[in-house]
Amino acid sequence: MEDVKSFFVSIGEFLDKSIDIGQDIHISMMDIIILAIVLIIARAILGVIRRLMTRRMPVDDRKKFKVVFSYGKWVIYTLIFLITMHSVGINLTGVFAASAALLIGIGLALQTLFQDIIAGIFILVDQTVHVGDIIELEGKVGRVEEIKLRTTRAVTINNKVLIIPNHLYLTNSLYNWTQNGTITRESISVGVAYGSDVQLVKKILMQVANEHPSVLHDPPPLVLFNDFGDSALMFKLIFTMGDSFQAVIPQSDMRFEIDRLFRENNIKIPFPQRDVHLFTNT
Repeated sequence: MEDVKSFFVSIGEFLDKSIDIGQDIHISMMDIIILAIVLIIARAILGVIRRLMTRRMPVDDRKKFKVVFSYGKWVIYTLIFLITMHSVGINLTGVFAASAALLIGIGLALQTLFQDIIAGIFILVDQTVHVGDIIELEGKVGRVEEIKLRTTRAVTINNKVLIIPNHLYLTNSLYNWTQNGTITRESISVGVAYGSDVQLVKKILMQVANEHPSVLHDPPPLVLFNDFGDSALMFKLIFTMGDSFQAVIPQSDMRFEIDRLFRENNIKIPFPQRDVHLFTNT
């Protein structure tokens, strides 16, 4: 019994031993054990969070997220260390003050960079944009080629590289043309002169759409008689395409063909006309 009691006394003395760091900081072995336990628990919790957040990500996005998460993990470990030391009675007020001032200074200097990185993390987590998607942002359209933590690289139809800072996703409306699939509905508007055979106009527009190789037949093209305009009868040809990124080329081809068939069938495309009346005082 005495041996057991002396054993626990020895353990207690060991745990009470302290390490002096500076004049006001004293760390006991018990403090170190508590810190180690807290860090182990934090590591386990962070591991579970990372697995939950990356389970539905593609492999490439998962690797990028793990890199960012590893940096954030060390920041969290540092905060846990400081908070735990303060909780067990170690005076770290000066360290907290210095850390707060340092973080505020870094945050102000690198505000846009942090915004880009945070937005990049959001993109990886919620999967709003993928490589291969066609997006429109601030009137610019491009196919996404690469998503990095700070920027997204896209290629326009003119084969120009578009570098998009990721924070723009947070401050602007993003149009993802292909999130619901690569098939999209496109249209061409055209006006014909009053008195034209509207059924013939509809037939020609349907013929142009059905004969173009880039137009899908399911769902079939559709012609809408939109309005009676000031100078023309307004029609819209609606059709389906499998690659909306290249839509401007088929649209141009069909406009050429519409103009040719209208000329052959004596259908006029009017230009705006205005009557000017001059009044003179006699």
